[in-house]
Amino acid sequence: MSKIRERIKIIIFGVDTWAGKLFDVVLIFSIILSIIVVLLDSVDTYNQKYGNILFTAEWIFTVMFTVEYFLRIYCIRLPSSYIFSFYGVIDFLAVIPTYLSMLMPGTEVFAVIRVLRVLRVFRVLKLVQYMGEAEFLGKALLASRRKIYIFLFFVLNIVVVLGSFMYLIEGDNPGFTSIPKAIYWAIVTLTTVGYGDITPATGFGQTIAAIIMILGYCIIAVPTGIVSSEINFIAKRTEKKECIVCEKRGLDEDANFCSECGAKLID
Repeated sequence: MSKIRERIKIIIFGVDTWAGKLFDVVLIFSIILSIIVVLLDSVDTYNQKYGNILFTAEWIFTVMFTVEYFLRIYCIRLPSSYIFSFYGVIDFLAVIPTYLSMLMPGTEVFAVIRVLRVLRVFRVLKLVQYMGEAEFLGKALLASRRKIYIFLFFVLNIVVVLGSFMYLIEGDNPGFTSIPKAIYWAIVTLTTVGYGDITPATGFGQTIAAIIMILGYCIIAVPTGIVSSEINFIAKRTEKKECIVCEKRGLDEDANFCSECGAKLID
């Protein structure tokens, strides 16, 4: 029995086997189809013509997802590690609306929350290892916050100075009627958004605008470099082994079980 549970676990939670990849691909397509069913059912025209078909399809998908949910609980060592995880909560919320609709009609529309389950596509595409970069990003932003504050203060000074300067240059321009509006133009130009609602009319002003645009491309790269360097520094100190059940990263390379949920680690 333990071998069967381990096999189910590898198929459902893993993506390194052919069966595991096929399971996740089928699951994602089922999720997408079930969302389409819910969306079509909310359109009166389709509901009137194909109401019975859509109702049957919705229950078929719900039963499928329910079976999958309980299989996930069955095959892992510590069920609570999945039940209370992000995906566990989403999986539960994906099936419960249909059952609640039997008691409270109308709640089945909340089944569209299944769209969040498509996040499992990261596992199929073998990108789950990069999902941990969100954690790196948070740590990197925290570590580089002072540098970012200084950078933002520097940019604020630039737009104030350039905006005031353009107000003096474009004094007769109906768009630059005040320093705040000129600062707004400087921000839009520096960030290369370029709404075009305010434009310089003088040759000198257009020259300054061109310089600000070029400067904007240089400035945009600065915070990216600051955060990226911190991410690389943090990533070098982080172990790559992780649990496929709770997705905890940073586990020791020689660990056999997850320190978070107790699940057996698969090499």
